[in-house]
Order: sequence, then structure tokens, then C-alpha cells
Amino acid sequence: MPENPRGALRRTPVLAGNWKMNKGPLATRSFFDDFCARHGARDDRSIWFFPPAIAVYTAVHALRQRPDIDVGVQNIHWERAGAFTGETSAGMAAEAGARIVLVGHSERRHVFGETDEQAARKVAAALAEDLDVLVCVGETLEEREGGRLEQVLARQIDAALGEARDAMLRFAVAYEPVWAIGTGVNATPADAAAAHAFLRQRIARAANATIAAEVPILYGGSVTPDNAADLLAAADVDGLLVGGASLKPDAFAAIAATPGRG
Repeated sequence: MPENPRGALRRTPVLAGNWKMNKGPLATRSFFDDFCARHGARDDRSIWFFPPAIAVYTAVHALRQRPDIDVGVQNIHWERAGAFTGETSAGMAAEAGARIVLVGHSERRHVFGETDEQAARKVAAALAEDLDVLVCVGETLEEREGGRLEQVLARQIDAALGEARDAMLRFAVAYEPVWAIGTGVNATPADAAAAHAFLRQRIARAANATIAAEVPILYGGSVTPDNAADLLAAADVDGLLVGGASLKPDAFAAIAATPGRG
């Protein structure tokens, strides 16, 4: 994060790409050769990438001349080590060069059955290894239509905040309505602003208004170069968590250059 001391995120535009289960090491290196040629270093925003675990070290190495771009992992286990086949610990992620951990993505919650309690334990594990955390929260279409938006968001964010009270400036949030992820239907800027305002209120309740004002809250869900500017201009939207469009160097470079509120 440019000009940003370790252990303190900042509320300037954050453009993050979650690659999910796409791109191995070779494709990762090719992507960054192309992306870095399109996106020059700048200090008015933060750029984060979350490649698959198998490609994290390659991403870190490919970006060794680009300290303005941070690499994170998509998931961790809360234990330091043990008989957990297929899992990655926070310490392993840090050793590979990751700076950030994505916690509680909707696919982890709804496909793999991750609970609020498990997400909270992952937050604690990441912070214990001096990693920053991007916690994902969001409601299903059924929950939204049932009038349970705030109830769901409060339950999810409060569980994570319970483990971050002493490290709130290393904490960021991504609001990703489940009904908008990969569907081509994104929340309106007004929808995003309302959800983000509610989340900031919960952060203020857990900490205080001063800290809450510094925590970046990103929107995620069918973000494209065409809608990025409108979403990023919405009140309380500090950045974007991008899925499919982050897999294309030209598309993500366009999103990464989107002006923030100013």
C-alpha cells in the first residue's frame, strides 16, 4: 500500500481483484506482465490482488518492483499447523509474501459452509500474524426480500469485529450481496451506499466514530469497467472487490484507474 505504514489501512480508493479458482503460476506471471504495463504506480489508491494460493508466491515475485500493489490470499485456516489437508495457515500466507487475507467470502459461506464463528477465528489468526484483513459480508436475495438485510449484515460484521477490536486500522470490509455475485446484476449505487452506511455504524458501535471513518468499505458484485465509476462515486463506497473483470488485464486496469470521490 503506497506510503502506508504497516498495520494501518487507509480510506482511499481500494481496487481489489479476487481471482477465485483461476490462473496458476504461469498465467499469473503473464497477467502481471500485461497489467503492470497498463497500470503505472500511483499513490492515490491501493491495488490488491487475491490469486489462488498456489500462485501467491509467483504473484509476489512478479510484483517485487511494484510496492504499490499488494497480494493477499483468498482463505486461511485458523489453526497455526496440523492435520488439515488442503488448508493454508496465516503464517504460511505471510511467509509466501501475502499482506492481506480475504475472510468470509460468500462462496466460503454458502458453498463451503463457513460460519460466522469460523470467519471470526480466521480474522484472529490473520491479525496474529500481522496480516491485514478484508472481511466479506452480504445477504442472499431471499434475505433481502424478507427484510433481513440489516439483521444479516449485523450478525456477520459483529462476529468479525469481535476479533479485531484492538487492530481496527488493519481491518477492511467488503459488502457483496450474494444475489449480485457473478450474475451480471449489480446493486445500485444507492443500495451499496445504504448497506455501507449501516456497516460503518456497526464499526463505530464496536470501536468509535473516528476509527469507523478510517475503515475502508468496498463493494463487490458484478463490477465492470462500465459501472465502476458510478459505484465508486456512491457515498461510503471506498473501493471495489472485483471478480471476473479482474481476470483481464485491460478490464482491471480500467477499473484500477477509476477516480474515487473527490
